[in-house]
Amino acid sequence: MAKYIGPVCKLCRREGDKLYLKGERCFTPKCAFEKRSFAPGMHGKTGSRGGGGANRTGRESDYARQLRAKQRARRVYGILERQFRRYYETSLTRRGLTGLNLLQILETRLDNVVFRLGFATSRAQARLLVTHGHFIVNGRRTDIPSMILKEGDAVAVRDGSRALNYFKELGDLAEKRTSPAWLGRDLKKLSGSIDRMPERVEIDGNLNEQLIVEYYSR
Repeated sequence: MAKYIGPVCKLCRREGDKLYLKGERCFTPKCAFEKRSFAPGMHGKTGSRGGGGANRTGRESDYARQLRAKQRARRVYGILERQFRRYYETSLTRRGLTGLNLLQILETRLDNVVFRLGFATSRAQARLLVTHGHFIVNGRRTDIPSMILKEGDAVAVRDGSRALNYFKELGDLAEKRTSPAWLGRDLKKLSGSIDRMPERVEIDGNLNEQLIVEYYSR
């Protein structure tokens, strides 16, 4: 399973905004973005964030804006380019708006659902928990973070994992975290369900799916 293993704070600096890739640490003074909010690299304080996207007038080109929108979405969900492109191609085959279809695919990944349910502080932690086999989907154990869930699917902590200290305390920790309305959640049973597909207003408003579609439509 391919994944990005470099320093994630550099990704936030490249996008010029907090992506909250380290969970609760991002809300503390220890967050590296608070100390160095400029883009990484020797020209970070003076150069453009897009890495060659500005034209001679100093304004960002259409391509640069499209690229940054695509890169931001990839980094928020922790997905590499080849898989992200496959998700885009899948979204083309579905009925409805391509951009919304793409965001719904990203939101219904198993690792993202675990994160949205409040069972992990970040998507990276959710991916790790799923990979270690701590969750079941529709009663069956799975260790595939990229599994795409559909309406009616149920997710729960595996019985064999409930004795671990992390999951013993998870109910109280998860209660402090909000869960979107498209998900059902039972903190006593440490379970959740996909009640319906997420609507656009329930997905990160900083993502620009139209620019992503434009990028791949070039």
